[in-house]
Amino acid sequence: MSVTTAHSSNTAHIPRIRGRLSVLPHSWGFWVAAVAFLLNMGFSAVPTPLYAIYATLDGLTPLTITLIYAVYACGVIASLFLGGHVSDWIGRKAVFVPALFINVISAGLFMVWPSLTGLIVARILSGISIGLTTATATAYLAELHLGARPGAHGRRAQVIATAANLGGIGVGPLIAGFLAQYAPDPLVLPYLVFGIAIAVMGILVAISPETTLKPELAARYRPQRIAVPKESHRVFFAATGAGVAGFALFGVFNSLAPSFLAGTMHVTSHAVAGAVAFAAFASGAVAQIALARWETNVMLVRSIPILVVGLGLLTTGMWLPNVVVFIIGGVITGGGSGLVFRAALVAAASTAPPAARAEVLSGYFLGAYIGLSVPVIGLGFATTIWPAQDAMLVFVLLALLAIIFSVRGVVRPRKRAAQSL
Repeated sequence: MSVTTAHSSNTAHIPRIRGRLSVLPHSWGFWVAAVAFLLNMGFSAVPTPLYAIYATLDGLTPLTITLIYAVYACGVIASLFLGGHVSDWIGRKAVFVPALFINVISAGLFMVWPSLTGLIVARILSGISIGLTTATATAYLAELHLGARPGAHGRRAQVIATAANLGGIGVGPLIAGFLAQYAPDPLVLPYLVFGIAIAVMGILVAISPETTLKPELAARYRPQRIAVPKESHRVFFAATGAGVAGFALFGVFNSLAPSFLAGTMHVTSHAVAGAVAFAAFASGAVAQIALARWETNVMLVRSIPILVVGLGLLTTGMWLPNVVVFIIGGVITGGGSGLVFRAALVAAASTAPPAARAEVLSGYFLGAYIGLSVPVIGLGFATTIWPAQDAMLVFVLLALLAIIFSVRGVVRPRKRAAQSL
């Protein structure tokens, strides 16, 4: 995900800092950070196609799986609130590198402690890593891009950051699902592969350029706050609302989709479960890249009919049941959700003062990850009371209404502001 409205006017805020460990140029550091971001986000979704194996091994139910997902979300939200913004003060690498190695530790715990307690501890650590990574890596990519290309438009960094975020969450279950289906040690090998890869990228990030100057006087620590100008509050909160609803739809594919496939469509393949999650997240990333030149308001408005079609097919696929219709609906829904998320992110970032870029982004991602978790947890509980098809229909309708009203709250003030210029 990306950030910044920054053009050349913000170039002065992107110092070309080289510490003793800065070996790579900004251009190389940009791609190192992008790959590290992608792999770290990918690791967060590695367990998705493996839950069926854990269910057999540990007797996990859909409700238990939802609770495991909930503790991950709590880790994300807590670390976003407590530490997602501190890279503005202490430097991007000082947060990003430790965040990567926290997920390396999490990978080790997944491998050696596959019980329910081990899953909970490993998922909490993974959530902490992701909460520290999202805003920090997004701001870092924007600054590395401007450091490599002073005066350049920020769109390229925006597209790459968003693609790394969503694409990573899709790549994780795809690789894990295929390894679980066709390779030995399905509860070890996926974590080993990602753990090694993330460790290597952590080292490379450590020798990449720093982009944030530390203040002469150490900043006094405080938890996350919303550092948005008062006149921009309406746009920021409406954009965050759109991000919440968009990520709520992605949350279904990141947690409950394998259970829906197995329970309503009798598809138990780990590879298929991983591929379905990948298709949704990858289509979101592809849509963002392919349609990156759409203006923010246009992207928000056009995403709504895309979501109507996608969610209609997704729900129909569960009711028939028909796995092909479900997957097609997932792909279209992923594309629409990706457009909503990117456009809302750009709108929220446009309200950010340059010196508080990561802080504003942390506020946005805090809302987004609440959307990725809390509604899906509610959906998981609902499926214990009502049939999954009924619960999903209500969930889809509520998410769509939330997106429509949030988009309206972003588009109208932005139109008025543009007309007043």
